[in-house]
Amino acid sequence: MERVGGAEERSRRDRSVDVLGGPALIHIRPYAETDFTAVDALWRRTGNYRPWNDSAKDIARCLKTPTSALLVATGDGVVVGTVMVGHDGHRGWVYYLSVDPDHQRRGLGRRLMTRAENWLREAGAPKVQLMTRADNTPVLAFYDALDYVDARVTTLEKWFDASAADLKQAAYHRTLDVTITHLEMTGRPRRLSFAKPRRSALLRLSSPRVKFYRYLYNSVGEDWLWYERRIMKDDALEAIISDDCVEIYVLYMNGAPAGYAELDRRLGNDIELAYFGLMPHAIGRGAGVWLLHEIIHIAWSCEPDRLWLHTCSLDHPRALPMYQRAGFRPYKQEAMTIADPRSNRLFHRATDRP
Repeated sequence: MERVGGAEERSRRDRSVDVLGGPALIHIRPYAETDFTAVDALWRRTGNYRPWNDSAKDIARCLKTPTSALLVATGDGVVVGTVMVGHDGHRGWVYYLSVDPDHQRRGLGRRLMTRAENWLREAGAPKVQLMTRADNTPVLAFYDALDYVDARVTTLEKWFDASAADLKQAAYHRTLDVTITHLEMTGRPRRLSFAKPRRSALLRLSSPRVKFYRYLYNSVGEDWLWYERRIMKDDALEAIISDDCVEIYVLYMNGAPAGYAELDRRLGNDIELAYFGLMPHAIGRGAGVWLLHEIIHIAWSCEPDRLWLHTCSLDHPRALPMYQRAGFRPYKQEAMTIADPRSNRLFHRATDRP
């Protein structure tokens, strides 16, 4: 960054502290050297750490540049949030917005962004910019609520640090060996009775919206590397989920979404159980077995020739046995190698909720 502004002004800004109310007071203050271990751990926990972006070097460059700052939020003396801010004389930039998962959805991300924007206004920056993934819908919605708009530009890069460039290149070329198992059910099974989860409801999603569907898909599939629809364009995804032959059923527990299942009737008289799963907070509570049998019953009410699905070795280890106990029988298995979806930065649950 170009050297702009005086040390006295920067010192004045750095002495200011924000205090947020709540169950425990949250203070926003300038970074101190003793914060490094906690900040580095927070960035790793929230998915902001990258091997090719060394935390210590990034922080050191920030601190020695008069036109940048690193702010930390602390509660009871513990670092629970960060934001890095700076300007180059032409525009302001924001990096490393991180909020500890236990403190998300409480307004801390918004307060950190407000503090960063105020820092840039005082420094005379005419605007602020930031970078995020185009498919990271929850984070995009967060910034949309703060009046950020798509700048319609493409970010290009050229590395001067060859070792860091090699680390990034290697990460983007990881592969995974996957075994895919295809299963089918060719006759209506006897309907078994399972305990319905307490305070739950299974509702068909009518007039599904892409943003809500992505929320379901991303939340259920995060741990199992569901990636196909993460990389799908909104218009292509909307064409699928709005088709009359695609039925999406959402499981609600205690009034909140807990999982979903998707039946695809677009191919003749066969029905595919295209997607099925629970959100992390609902796993291990018996909801999966109940939901699966309810969906099987709904599917067979359409009197198909068969009901089929496929699962893979990346799925929950209990998924395949559960499908088989429900009456599905394997009829084909195949092995393949895929590019690791994590190499393209598709999976960052913690940063999805700033």
